[in-house]
Amino acid sequence: MRKQSGKDDEYQFAYLSRRINKLESVLKLLGFIKVVGDKMIASSGKDEEIEKSHTTCQAIGGRIATPTNEAENNGTLFFLKKYNQYAYIGLKEGPVPGIFHYHNGIPALYTHWRKNEPSGKGQEKCVEMYTDGQWNDKGCNQKRLTVCEL
Repeated sequence: MRKQSGKDDEYQFAYLSRRINKLESVLKLLGFIKVVGDKMIASSGKDEEIEKSHTTCQAIGGRIATPTNEAENNGTLFFLKKYNQYAYIGLKEGPVPGIFHYHNGIPALYTHWRKNEPSGKGQEKCVEMYTDGQWNDKGCNQKRLTVCEL
């Protein structure tokens, strides 16, 4: 069996990179994904309960969309406008009412709350995004659009 040379490896890598870039471009063109920084944001177009959304996102190697800046918020918002639905995002209220955390437990540094939000005072643990990009604290028992980030 012949061992591949470094040049063969480089050629295969370059070939695969070009193919992946083309596929990504097609997905962007068709509106199936948004690329924001190093994140790729996608949606199934389905509304699901938040635990099902988490499972759906994990199944494709991602997690529920968690905007950490305005560009990521706008990337997520693209799908809310496309499907005209609200979506849960990956923040959850911690043990201190009114303090929301990312999936890793770190308090959220970027927020885009609607005026007078969050308002649940410990009773609304999840966060939904409206079709204008603003956020609202919400109970976790509704069906919302599944939007994932990879």
